[in-house]
Amino acid sequence: MEMKNLTHIFEGNSNGTPLDEIIFLAAKICPSIDLGLIREVDDDLTAIFSESFLHFPENTVRYHNLRHSQMVVLASARLFHGLHCKHIHVSSETLFKGLLAAYFHDTGMLPQERDQAHSDGQETVKHETRSILFLQKYVAQKGFTQEIFRDCATIIRYTDLDSDPATFDYHSHEIQLAGQVVGSADILAQMADRYYLECLPLLFDEQQAGGINRHDSARELMEHTEKFYHEVVLKRLSTTFSNTSQAMQTHFREMYKLDRNLYLENIHKNINYLKKIIAQCDSPDCLNQRLKRNPPTT
Repeated sequence: MEMKNLTHIFEGNSNGTPLDEIIFLAAKICPSIDLGLIREVDDDLTAIFSESFLHFPENTVRYHNLRHSQMVVLASARLFHGLHCKHIHVSSETLFKGLLAAYFHDTGMLPQERDQAHSDGQETVKHETRSILFLQKYVAQKGFTQEIFRDCATIIRYTDLDSDPATFDYHSHEIQLAGQVVGSADILAQMADRYYLECLPLLFDEQQAGGINRHDSARELMEHTEKFYHEVVLKRLSTTFSNTSQAMQTHFREMYKLDRNLYLENIHKNINYLKKIIAQCDSPDCLNQRLKRNPPTT
C-alpha cells in the first residue's frame, strides 16, 4: 500500500474525518452507545480549544493542542475496537467514559482564567490534576453523574507518566482496562505522529513555561528522547499497561486488512530518524534543515 494511503489511514481521514472513524468504531463496539453525545463532546472540546467556551483566554498551547487530543481519542477508539475484536468486552458506559477522559486528558494544559494565562507556571507541572478539575466543572455543567466524573478522573491519572496505577483508589477491572487504553493511546498518538520530531521544540517550550526544567535546550530533549522511549515508554506500555497497545494491530487487521501496528512502526521510524540526524548535526540550523514538516497549528 502506498505511503500516502497509509498516512490517511493512520490519521483517520481515509474515508472522512477522525471523528467519523471514532463514531463508526464506537457503534461497532457498543451499538447502544449515544453517538450524538460523543459528537457533542467533540464539539465542546473544539470550542474549548478555540476560546469560545466558558470565556477561555487565548490558547497558547502548541504541543498538547486540540489535534493531539483528538488523535488520542482516535487511538483510544482503535484500541477499544482491537480489544472488542479479541472478544474482550467493554460496556457502552465504560467506552463513553474512556473516550470522554481521552478528550479531556490534557485540558489542564490550558490557562483557565484570563488574568492567569501561563504566569503561574502550573499548567504543565500538575496538568493531569488540572484536567480532572476542569472535567469536574464540565461534568457538572452537562449534568453527567458523579460516577462518570470519578471513573474519568481515574482514567486520566493513567496518562501521568509518573503515576503508579497500583496506588490508585479501588476501581473496577473495566475502568482499569479503559485507563490502560487511554494511557497507551496518549503515548502512541504523540510519539507516532508524523510531526512528532518537529514538535519536540514546542514540547520543550511548553515544559519551560510550565516550570519543568529537565533539559537545558530543545536539542538536549531530542537527544534524550531515544533513551526515554526505551527506558520509560516501552516499560509503561508493556508492564504498566499490560501490552494493551498490541490490540492496535488487531484493529488495523480487522478494519483495513493490514496486519500491522502502524503506531509502533511510525514510532520506530521517528526514533531511528531522530537518532540519525542527532549524530549528523552539531547546530540547530542543521536540525531544522532535516525537520521540514510544518506541524498543524490547531
